[in-house]
Amino acid sequence: MTRTNTAGARLRTAAGGANRWVVLVVLCVSLLLVALDSTVLHVAVPSLTQDLSPSSTALLWIVDAYPLICASLLILFGTLGDRVGRRRVLLLGYALFGVASAVAALATTPGVLIGARALLGVGGAMIMPATLSILRTVFPDRRERATAIAVWTAVAAIGAATGPVLGGFLVEHYWWGSVFLINIPLMALILPLGRWLLPESKGGADGPWDVLGALMATAGVLGSVLGVKRLGAGDPPLSLATAGPLLVGAALLVLFVRRQKRRAHPLIDMRLFSRPAFTTSVGCIVLGMLALVGLELIAVQYLQLVLGLSPLETGLRLLPLTFAAMAAGATGSYTLRRLGPRRMVGWGFVLTAAAVLLLTLMGQHDRPLLLTTGFVLLGFGLQTTLFSAYESMLSEAPPESAGGAAAIGETSYQLGAGMGIALLGSVMNAAYAPGLSGLPGVPEGAAKAAANSLGEAYQVAERLGGPAGTALYQAARHAFVNGLHVTLFVSAGLLLLGALMALRLPRVMECAADPELVGESEPVGSAEPVGGAERAGGVPKVPGSREPAEPAGSARPRS
Repeated sequence: MTRTNTAGARLRTAAGGANRWVVLVVLCVSLLLVALDSTVLHVAVPSLTQDLSPSSTALLWIVDAYPLICASLLILFGTLGDRVGRRRVLLLGYALFGVASAVAALATTPGVLIGARALLGVGGAMIMPATLSILRTVFPDRRERATAIAVWTAVAAIGAATGPVLGGFLVEHYWWGSVFLINIPLMALILPLGRWLLPESKGGADGPWDVLGALMATAGVLGSVLGVKRLGAGDPPLSLATAGPLLVGAALLVLFVRRQKRRAHPLIDMRLFSRPAFTTSVGCIVLGMLALVGLELIAVQYLQLVLGLSPLETGLRLLPLTFAAMAAGATGSYTLRRLGPRRMVGWGFVLTAAAVLLLTLMGQHDRPLLLTTGFVLLGFGLQTTLFSAYESMLSEAPPESAGGAAAIGETSYQLGAGMGIALLGSVMNAAYAPGLSGLPGVPEGAAKAAANSLGEAYQVAERLGGPAGTALYQAARHAFVNGLHVTLFVSAGLLLLGALMALRLPRVMECAADPELVGESEPVGSAEPVGGAERAGGVPKVPGSREPAEPAGSARPRS
C-alpha cells in the first residue's frame, strides 16, 4: 500500500505541477541516448573493421543487430509496460542499456560485439515506447502534451543527426569503442534520477497478458524488417534469404491481428485502426521516415565519396538539418494550434518535397549554400510532419492503451526507416549500375564489380590505373550523381503522396481534456490502481468544446 501511495504521489506531482517538465527532461535524455546509438556506429565501421576483422556477414549483423532487435520487441515491451508498469520497464531498460554499452565498448571479437548490439536493441525497445507512454500520462492536457511531444520528436531528430558528428569526433581522437562509452556515465546518472522522479503508470490490466500474441508480433516484425533490410542490401527479392523472412513475418503479423480481434483482452486494441486520424498518422510516420533515412544514407555517401569530405566534416554538414528540426520542434505546438493537424502534416510534406527537389541541383562539385538551404528545409519540413503525426496518433489513443499506441508508432518509425533504405537504395542502384556498362578499355568483370557501389568503383579504378581507370572513375561519379537525382525525384513523389494522405486528418486540434484522465476525487493519471472500481469518476467532455476542463487534478499548475 505504501508503494502504491508513493507512486501515486509521484504522478500527482508530475501531472499537476511544474515537475512534469522535469519528467520530460529525463525522458528526453533517455531518448537522446537511444537515438544516438542508432547512428553513432556508422562512422566507426572502417576503424572497427580494421581492429576486429569481421567477415562481411558479421559486419552486417554488427550494424543491423541493434535496429532489428529493437524494432521487433517494441510491441512486446510497449504492451508489457501497460500491464506491469511503464516506469518499471523503463528503468530496467536503462540498466540493460548501460551494461550492454560497456560490453560493446570492450568487445574483442565480432561475436561479442554482435551480442552486445542485440542487448542494446532490447534495452532500446524497453526505453522508447515507455518514454512516449509516460509522456502521454504525465501531460493529459493536449496543448501541453503537444509542446512535450514537439520537444520529444526534436530530441529524437537531434540524436539521430548528431550521432555521425559525435561518432566521427570520437573515432578520430580515440578508438571505435568510445562511441559506446558515452552511454555509461549518462545512464549511471539517469537511472537514479528516473527512479526518483518518474511516475509509475499502467494501462488496463484486465485479463491475462497475451504471451503468445506478444511472441507472434515480435517474430512477425523481426521477419518483416529483416526481409526489408535484405532488399536494401541488394539481395534478389525472390531469394530465400529475402522472400522467406518477408513472407513468414507478414503471415505472423496477419495471424497476430486476427488473434487480437478475437480476444476479449487484446494486447493492442485493433479498433484504434478504425479511427482515420490514428491510421493516417501511422502511415505518415512510415512515409516520413522512409524519406528521411533513405535520403540521409545517400547524402552521406554523396558528401564523403563525391565531395571527398571526412566523416567529421560530413556530420557537420548535416548539422543544419538538426538545427532546423530543433526550430520546428520549438514552434510545433503553436503551429499545430494555429493550423490544425491536416494542414500541418500536409504542408510539412510539401515543404520537404520542395527541399528534395531543390537538392536535385547538386552535382559533382561542392555547393555549400545549396546543400545548407536544402538540409534546412528538409529538417524543418520533416520534423513538422513527424511531430504533428505523432501528436495526432497519441491523442487518438486512450490513456490505458498508451504503451501499445507508442509501440505502434515506434514500430512504424523503424519499419519506415528500413523500407527507406530498401526502396530508395534499390532505386539508387538501378539508376547507378547502367552508367558503368560498355566503358572502353574497362573489362566486363571490373565494370560489374564497380556497379556494386561507388566506393567499390573507386577501388576497381585504382587497381586498373591508366586511361581505363580514369574513365571508370569519372563514369562512376557521373552515374552516382545521376542515380541520386532519380532517387530524389522518387522521394519527392512519395512525400507528395504523404501530403495527400494527410487530407484524412482532422482540420482542427481538439483540446478538450481526456475524460479518462480527469477525475473529481483522484488527480490526473493515478497510476497503480487500475480497475473500474478503483478509478476515479471521469468528467465528460463538453460537446464541441476546445478548451480543457479544469476539475481537481487538472494538468495546469495550481496557483
